Amino acid sequence: MKTNLITPEGYRKLQQEHDHLWFEKRPEVTKIVNWAASLGDRSENADYTFNKRLLRQIDRRVRYLRKRLPDLKIVEYSPQQQGKVYFGAWVEIENDDGEVKRFRIVGPDEIYERNDYISIDSPMARALLGKSVDEEYSVKTPQGEMLWYVNKIDYTA
Repeated sequence: MKTNLITPEGYRKLQQEHDHLWFEKRPEVTKIVNWAASLGDRSENADYTFNKRLLRQIDRRVRYLRKRLPDLKIVEYSPQQQGKVYFGAWVEIENDDGEVKRFRIVGPDEIYERNDYISIDSPMARALLGKSVDEEYSVKTPQGEMLWYVNKIDYTA
């Protein structure tokens, strides 16, 4: 089950995606479908079949967003979080091999198209929660137990 937490930026982005699909993209594609349908034989009409499929994809995504957005809980930054890893934190970690990673802990709806975001539901994020700078922690991975150290915690981009 997915966590229903989201950052304010993530929520705005999903809302903008919904509005773009519903108010701009869908009317545009609907016009093309209507025009292509008016040409007659739909079975061999590439414009019609392609845009009809696109319309179904748009409608599916809009339905998902309309169901998901009301369920999401926006988590604002709170000064009490300073110094510890919580939802929305930018974290820099390092292992004994000197491998350094930097990412932000966000909701599962925000991780797509971002290599520097990880889901709060991931084992790495779960292991990090509540940790402070210089603290070490271990994460279970398919390769076995991995030891990491917290280098930096920041709540601004």
